[in-house]
Order: sequence, then structure tokens, then C-alpha cells
Amino acid sequence: MNAFVAILRRDLRLAMRQGADSVMVVAFFIVTTTLFPFGVGPEVNILARIASGVIWVAALLAAMLSLERVFQTDYEDGTLELLTLSPAPLELLVLGKVCAHWLTTGLPLIMAAPIMAVMLNMDQNGFATLMIAMLIGTPALSLIGAIGAALILGARRGGVLVSLLVLPLYIPVLIFGAGAVEAALLGISAQAQLQIMGAILLLSLAAAPFATAHAIRQAVE
Repeated sequence: MNAFVAILRRDLRLAMRQGADSVMVVAFFIVTTTLFPFGVGPEVNILARIASGVIWVAALLAAMLSLERVFQTDYEDGTLELLTLSPAPLELLVLGKVCAHWLTTGLPLIMAAPIMAVMLNMDQNGFATLMIAMLIGTPALSLIGAIGAALILGARRGGVLVSLLVLPLYIPVLIFGAGAVEAALLGISAQAQLQIMGAILLLSLAAAPFATAHAIRQAVE
């Protein structure tokens, strides 16, 4: 656990020094969400109807912006190779980097989501479900995205490639995340959707560190 905490602190410290990345993710989320009223019109009923889907699509796209840099900088300066030679399990170190990624991207998106929901005239009955769904869904996005980020190490135009790799895997999170909020807005229990999202998170937590570590070992060989 000392290695996990050390890599988590290191990545958070680097993220603080390069704060533009986190700001860019949140800014993209806000700008993308803000553009929808201009495209579909100012009708409040229409905006309220599409609010949950718009917020989730914007959050998904924003989360992908920083995936390429999760391992790329460490790969280029040789840090990633040293991590693979470390006595600490690489899977644990990968999990630390994923947690740092979520804290600097996913958590700010969760904090910005209610503001965007108000702007889109979402009914207040869906706010709690939106926050819970994003709290479950965004870590899964970071875990799944880490696999794609590891697979594109050393490739040209990695940003485009990682988007193509992870976008199909993000679709279940998008469907059940937006569906949970929609159910809450209709007065229906969202427990089923949230449970499925929890299962996706647990599956990602169990499999993603090992798949990511294997991809990293292949990249540094």
C-alpha cells in the first residue's frame, strides 16, 4: 500500500503543477453542454427531456480528453519502465495512477454536473440520482480508459486511437447512467440501473488493472 499511496501522491502532485489538464476537461464539459441549447432551441421542456443524456455524453467525451496522458509522459521519460521493474505489483501502481486520474478529472466533472443540470432545466428529483450515477460511473470510465491508454503507448496519433478503443466500452456506462436519471425523473426506482452500473464498476476494478499492467509490460519490452 505504500507504493500505491506514493504513486497516487506523485501523480496528484504532477497534476497540480499541470493544472491546465483538469481545467481543460471541465471547460470542455461545460462548453459542450452549453452548446446543446443553441442547437435544439431554448424550449425548457425539450432541454429538461434531454438533460440527462446530454450531461452523460459530455462527461464521457470530456473524460476521454486526458486518457492519452495517463501513461504517455511516464512512457516517454522512462518512468514507466522503472515502475515495471519495481518490487511492488504493477497492477497496484496502475490502480494508483487510475485513482489519480479520477480525482483530477472524474471528481471535477461530478462537481460541475449539478450546475449543468440546472442550466438544462433538469427537474430537481433527478439531481441525487445524477450524482450517485456519476459517482459510480466515472471511476469505471477511468478504469476502462486506462486499458486503452496503455494499449496505445508508442503509437502515432494515440489520442484518436484511444478514443476508438474505449468508446464502445463506454456505451454501457452511458446507457445505464442516463437511464438511471431518466427513471428518477419519471418517478420510477433507478435501483436496477444503479446496480448494473455498480456491477460494471466492480468488474472494471477487478479486470482493468491486470489488463492495463499487461499492456504496459508489452509496451516497454
